[in-house]
Amino acid sequence: MRPSQTAARAPFRALAAHAVLILWTMIALFPVFVTVVNSFKSKKAIFNQPLALPHGESFDLIGYQTVAAQGDFLLYFQNSLTVTLASLFFVLLFGAMAAFALSEYRFRGNMLMGLYLALGIMIPIRLGTVAILQMMVASGLVNTLTALILVYTAQGLPLAVFILSEFMRNVSDDLKNAGRIDGLSEYRIFFTLVLPLVRPAMATVAVFTMIPIWNDLWFPLILAPAEETKTITLGSQVFLGQFVSNWNAVLAALSLAIVPVLILYLIFSRQLIRGITAGAVK
Repeated sequence: MRPSQTAARAPFRALAAHAVLILWTMIALFPVFVTVVNSFKSKKAIFNQPLALPHGESFDLIGYQTVAAQGDFLLYFQNSLTVTLASLFFVLLFGAMAAFALSEYRFRGNMLMGLYLALGIMIPIRLGTVAILQMMVASGLVNTLTALILVYTAQGLPLAVFILSEFMRNVSDDLKNAGRIDGLSEYRIFFTLVLPLVRPAMATVAVFTMIPIWNDLWFPLILAPAEETKTITLGSQVFLGQFVSNWNAVLAALSLAIVPVLILYLIFSRQLIRGITAGAVK
């Protein structure tokens, strides 16, 4: 294929990539739409007309009233937001630093270290739940947000290193060498030259990391089940019983829990789209 033909088709490839991304976004948001719509309905309307918009007799705010009356959901939101933002910060910082070291410096065991970190993607961290709980008990970190932050940071680092190292290998060596000639330290080269060029990759890592952290129930239930350390996902379980479940309150709590995730997604979405569609315009 001639270079002129490749250049002419590049805008169409970018348009197709954006169209596919929009389509998948609509498919992914449909369950969110159903959840939010049904949170404003009575229990009878939820089961009789789950896809209909709330109107007339079906409109009911009993779910939100129950959420406001039972439990400290403001504290649950604060706990979830603290754990998610702190974990994201450490995952991006330490993951980017490790990726820079693996991609920039050649040393004995470089490939072995990369393979070791990649194993964390294939082996679920939940397999070590018993050992993690024993470590947290010995450290006195049970029922603390620090325990969750440490676990989620360790959980997100393998994927962060794997993705960011590939992007950092594509950063121009001439640019980094020019910075060294100008007297920049390795830290300044990393923070001022390399990180701005891999922002789309970091946004991608942030999006794929924050959603499992925000929605996780396993580790909050095991490591921080106390009332003062409950996350929003764990706090929502109070409305789910063995025999009877308050679906109005469950849907209302989940609808409120979606808002921070959407805000974080919108913050990173522009860089995420750039990272996903980068290969479509080459």
